[in-house]
Amino acid sequence: MSPVWNALIRTHHITSRKKVAKLRQAATNYDVFALLRYGGCPGIMYCEGTESGVRNWVSTVQRLRYKDYHLVRKPAVLDTERAVRQWTPSAEFGKLEEVESVKEFGAHMQEAGVWQWWRRGMGFLHDD
Repeated sequence: MSPVWNALIRTHHITSRKKVAKLRQAATNYDVFALLRYGGCPGIMYCEGTESGVRNWVSTVQRLRYKDYHLVRKPAVLDTERAVRQWTPSAEFGKLEEVESVKEFGAHMQEAGVWQWWRRGMGFLHDD
């Protein structure tokens, strides 16, 4: 079984339904799980799947030319903060989910076991 990879992107905002539809299709095409914070600032995108799936999904996001695009956590092997991961992204890959608040997005990251990783990527936590 190949390792799971993930990546985190921050943008100014995510409001275009056309772009979200393209991201949803890319999640299906590349068989990844994607989570978006839709609406106001900041726009946040998380992706998880195979190495090629994550890299291709990230490339799709980049091609859509989001304002203030930042790949804050480059595609890499998933490193969970728990010995046993209890969260399965929607129990399947090939899917995109949307949340409306940073708080709700953070709750998903905590459940996924990548809370500290996410907080560092967002700039909420700094290494001493």
